[in-house]
Amino acid sequence: MKISVVGTGYVGLVTGAVLASLGHEVTCADIDEEKIARLRQGISPIYEPGIEELIAEGVRKGKLRFTVDLAEATRGAEILFIAVGTPPAASGIPDISAVKAVARGIAPYIDDFLIVVNKSTVPVGCGDLVERILMDQGVPRERFEVVSNPEFLREGTAIHDTLHPDRIVVGTNSEPSAAKLLEVFAQLGAPTLITNRYTAELIKYASNSFLAMKISFINALSRVCELCGGDVDALAKGMGMDSRIGAQFLRSGIGWGGSCFPKDVQGLLHTSRALGYHFDMLNEVVRVNEEQTEHFVKRLETRLGGLKGKRLGLLGLAFKPNTDDIRDARSLAVIQETLLQGGEVCVYDPVAMDHVRKLYPQIEYAERPEQVAEGADALVLVTEWNEFKALDLRAMGEAMREKVLFDGRRFYGAERAQAAGFDYFTVGARSSLEQNPIWLETEPVA
Repeated sequence: MKISVVGTGYVGLVTGAVLASLGHEVTCADIDEEKIARLRQGISPIYEPGIEELIAEGVRKGKLRFTVDLAEATRGAEILFIAVGTPPAASGIPDISAVKAVARGIAPYIDDFLIVVNKSTVPVGCGDLVERILMDQGVPRERFEVVSNPEFLREGTAIHDTLHPDRIVVGTNSEPSAAKLLEVFAQLGAPTLITNRYTAELIKYASNSFLAMKISFINALSRVCELCGGDVDALAKGMGMDSRIGAQFLRSGIGWGGSCFPKDVQGLLHTSRALGYHFDMLNEVVRVNEEQTEHFVKRLETRLGGLKGKRLGLLGLAFKPNTDDIRDARSLAVIQETLLQGGEVCVYDPVAMDHVRKLYPQIEYAERPEQVAEGADALVLVTEWNEFKALDLRAMGEAMREKVLFDGRRFYGAERAQAAGFDYFTVGARSSLEQNPIWLETEPVA
C-alpha cells in the first residue's frame, strides 16, 4: 500500500520506518530540509534504539524515502498520516498549528480518494477541524476521509511497541476507511477497536492520564512510607499482586516527565474544561507530581544544610533511560533549584547532555559518569541508565567531599550504597539518619 507520513519525530519516523519494514511503500515528509537531508544519509534526528538500522533497511529495499515536498508525499498516496508535534502552550492548551498547517498544505494535491489519519495526539474535535480545513481549501468531501489513529509508543521501546502493540484504535464512522486502515496493520495481529472519532481522540489522553495517576498515587504513598518507616517497593509489590490493580506503573520515583504524560494530562484537563467539566482529580495528579520533585530536593537541602556553595554530581538527565528526551525531565528541576541557591552542578548522561547544554551552558559536563563524583557534596541519581549499575560506588565515594547518595529512582538500594560507605537517601523509604516515625494515638471509636 502507498502510504505517506508527514512529520519525522518520534511518532512519524518510527511509524514510517516500521510500515516500510512491513512491505508498504512509505514516503516520510518534513518541512525541515536539514533533517530530511540527514535522513537520506541514514542519520536519525532522534535517539531511538534500532531506528537507524530500520531506516537503512527501508531505503535499501526501496520501500522508504524522504522528502520536503508535500505534493510528492500526497499525490498517489492511499493513506496519509499526520504525525507532527502538538506541544502544550504555556496555558497547557495543545498547540495544533502544525496539524492545521499540514491539512492546508496537502489540500491542493489530493487528486484521488485519500484517508487522512490523525496520528498526532490532539484534542477532541481536531478531526472535525482537519475535515473543515480540507473542505475550505476546496477538496470535495467525497474525496477524503479523516480518521483518528492514536499512538501508544514509549520512547526507548518505540519500534517494539509499533511492531507489538497492545491494541490498535481506529476512530471513524466510515467502515471502508476503517477496514483500509486495519489492512495496513493486519500483519501485527493486534487487538483492534473501531469507534467514533471523538472516542478515539480521547483514548490517548485518557490512557496516559490514568498511568500518570497511578504513578502519582504510588508517589503520594511513598511520602507516607517515609513518614511511618514503611517501604514503598514492598507496598507496591503487595498492591500489584492484586490482578485488579496490576504491577505496572507502581514504581515510585522523583516524578514523571517526558513528552507524553505532562502534555496529555494537560490536554485532557483543557478538553474537560472546554466541555464544562472540572477534572479536579487530574489537577491533583499534577500537583502530587510537582511536589514529589520539590520534596526530594528539600530532603537533599536538609541533609546538606542548604545548597549554597555545595556541589552536586547528577547521574542522568533524560526523563527516562534509552532516550535523549529532556522534555519536563526531573533533572532540570534539580539543576535549576541548585543554581538558584548558589550551588554547583556536574552532570553526566549517555545521550542527553547536548540538549541540556543548550539550556544550562554554565554547568559542568563530565566525560565519564565517575567524574561527577569528584569533589561532590552529594551524588544524585536521576535517570536509571543501565550502565550506572556497574559503577564502583566505593571508588566514587572516595572522590567526594561527603559520601551522600540521593537515589531518585530506588536504583541502588540501601544495602549496596551503605556497604560503599554512603549515607543513602531514596524515595519512599526513611534513611537511618532521619528521625524515627512519630505515631499519633487516636481515640477508639465509640
